[in-house]
Amino acid sequence: MTTAPRPRTTTRDLQELTGRLTGWLGKRLPGARAVNVTVPESNGMSSETLLFDIEHPEPPLHACALRLAADPAAYTVFPVYDMPRQYRTMRLVAEHTDLPVPRVLWLEEDPGPLGAPFFVMERIAGRVPPDVMPYTYEGNWLHAASDEERELLESASIGLLARLHDQVPVKEADFMSLTGDGSLLRRHVEAQHAYYEWVVDGLSRSPLIESAFARLDDLWPRDEGEAVLNWGDARIGNVIYDGFEPAAVLDWEMAALAPREVDLGWTVYLHRFFQDLTVSFGQAGLPDFLRRDRVERRYAELTGHTPRDMDFYTLYAALRHAIVMLRVAYRQAHFGEVTVPRDPDTLILHHGSLRAMVQGSYWS
Repeated sequence: MTTAPRPRTTTRDLQELTGRLTGWLGKRLPGARAVNVTVPESNGMSSETLLFDIEHPEPPLHACALRLAADPAAYTVFPVYDMPRQYRTMRLVAEHTDLPVPRVLWLEEDPGPLGAPFFVMERIAGRVPPDVMPYTYEGNWLHAASDEERELLESASIGLLARLHDQVPVKEADFMSLTGDGSLLRRHVEAQHAYYEWVVDGLSRSPLIESAFARLDDLWPRDEGEAVLNWGDARIGNVIYDGFEPAAVLDWEMAALAPREVDLGWTVYLHRFFQDLTVSFGQAGLPDFLRRDRVERRYAELTGHTPRDMDFYTLYAALRHAIVMLRVAYRQAHFGEVTVPRDPDTLILHHGSLRAMVQGSYWS
């Protein structure tokens, strides 16, 4: 399977970061040093992750992970990285749910020590379904698992969403409300539209993305339902598993108050993105895993809420993902890794499935 070159995920120098991290850590734990500092292979293209151990005569903790806001000078994927909001969200979820959220340890809002705000949390051992190459592709632990093992992982992962949505009191999560007018769903979509305008500022616009926004208006839910705390980046690639059971739920930077189906649509579509990609390269992938009907049925069984308007929400997920992919592609062009084609829609790897969703033929 051949894909475009993997985009660079950092412009920072690891050795320099290690020295600066040790200096910062020593002020909180005198005599402590950061050792074995590494960047995980799955490091994202938005916030960056560092893994490190604390060396100390009497360490209160040992294995840590650090989430660092993207370097603002490095053509960031998102316009804002609100690390205090992520930190507060993780504490909220840990306080009000039984989800396995890593314990957050320190928040540093001053960009001085490492060049951007960051927070430190405990590091959880386990394994993560890979993005590169995708877990739908042959040669990784999830693809090699039995149908029963994958069903266990699927059910447990949908359970994470059910418990998150049911257990966090909305009044305690009010700080997660997006600004703007109208319902929380309207604000969510408007925030994505503003993000798109930021991505294409001074660059080629995407007719496909703009047609998808127009199609959303046609499909808008008559009853948006209650708003709950959404994880935001709700996919199995953001979960650490112990065997086939979730051991840690990661990456809360896109969390917000929104209808339950925003998370469900993202879960369904992000798997379909990998599945469609794998099939396009001649492999079977995992066609019976995380199917839309199975996700909807299991979620309804766990919560009593039957998902509604999922054509709208899966289109919305594919649209949101397309905006991110367009920004990543423009970032690659900025670093000379790709050339922008005449048709910018072709920079969106899933432009075919997004177009089919806009036309109403994808799920038929």
